[in-house]
Amino acid sequence: MSTPAVVDLADLPGVPCPCGIARRAFADVESFPGTIHLTEISEDAALHYHRRLTETYYILECGPAARFQLDDELIDLKPGRCILIPPGVRHRAIGRMRVLIVVFPKFDPADEWMD
Repeated sequence: MSTPAVVDLADLPGVPCPCGIARRAFADVESFPGTIHLTEISEDAALHYHRRLTETYYILECGPAARFQLDDELIDLKPGRCILIPPGVRHRAIGRMRVLIVVFPKFDPADEWMD
């Protein structure tokens, strides 16, 4: 039987990422196959992709002009919108926003690729 895990994402240290600053949880919980990230996205998020990781972005907060790029497609954003990004899809956020990201399998910084 697994032990429950509780974390306050706001209390975790921020780590720079292509999107801005991420606070990553559950990387050390062996019984959970993924990670959860609370990410503050900057205006200049870099276009990137993952070869193995699947990410799901849930938009918590964003401005009225916020968008998301998936390969060559631009998606308008609003709080509550959820985006599933399979491996190989180039993506980036456009505009400042706060998102919750669920990553499977566990996040691996070596699996962030830029063109």
